[in-house]
Amino acid sequence: MSTSTAPTTPPTATARLGTVAVVAHRRKSLGGGLDELRATLAGAGVDDLLWYEVPKSRKAPKKVRKAVQKGAELVFVWGGDGMVQRCADTLAGSGTPMAILPAGTANLFAANLGIPEDLAEAVRIGLHGRRRRLDLGRVNGEHFAVMAGAGFDGDLIREADRDLKGRFGRLAYVWTGLRHVRGELVSTRIRVDGSTWFEGEASCVLFGNVGTITGGIPAFDDARPDDGCLEVGVSTANGAIDWARTLSRMAAGRSEESPFVRITRGRKVTVRFAAPRTYELDGGARGAVRKLKVRSVPGALTVCCPEPTA
Repeated sequence: MSTSTAPTTPPTATARLGTVAVVAHRRKSLGGGLDELRATLAGAGVDDLLWYEVPKSRKAPKKVRKAVQKGAELVFVWGGDGMVQRCADTLAGSGTPMAILPAGTANLFAANLGIPEDLAEAVRIGLHGRRRRLDLGRVNGEHFAVMAGAGFDGDLIREADRDLKGRFGRLAYVWTGLRHVRGELVSTRIRVDGSTWFEGEASCVLFGNVGTITGGIPAFDDARPDDGCLEVGVSTANGAIDWARTLSRMAAGRSEESPFVRITRGRKVTVRFAAPRTYELDGGARGAVRKLKVRSVPGALTVCCPEPTA
């Protein structure tokens, strides 16, 4: 006599995840927009949903904290790298997973992790993808996911007009970069893990958590967001010809071959400038400072990522 067994019903998204939150930059777009996102989540069985929209990325941390306080077990972040940076800074150390919906002009963190600019697939990865504990960088008390920089890079980000960036995307960085190729050299001292690594005139200092940075440039060939270290780069390029040579080598993935670039790796970095330098995190300009305290924060953030390919 044969017996039959009832088929096992796979767990729904809500059974596995509980409360799901969305924190969205309402001025950013992906696929069919936020209406499609709501419909997609409902179709996936998510019925315990917290929904927050903000007009600017700097308003996002308050909503993320509110979502966590209300028991969110997964936070979807809708926006670009600036939005992701603000939310990652808030979620760092919390253990609450973050899922990225790459709706911004620049989505470098998502691209480095293999998260596509496809709404349905990004939602699927958020609900069912693997959870990876990734490193973040921390500069002057604030976390970053992609990169931070000062000098030429900070000036470039600060001067990139928002309207221009919205219309032309990464070309805006090239435009503003051309205006700053004669960025001044400043006496700079860099200590990496307790030892002096660089001392001299520099036009730019960069810190990378992933390989591809601002403008889609593959600056740090060996960078990984789970190795417990940050890539550290310094440039001594001065003038249009120097910067043309430097950027062309970086764009070709041969940063270390440039005579104007030095690269190393470390966990704790201190930078001192003889004059105030503007710095930036993940494409967001901050103030002008004479000192940067930078360190890697291993495993600080849990991120929903695609399954590894064979």
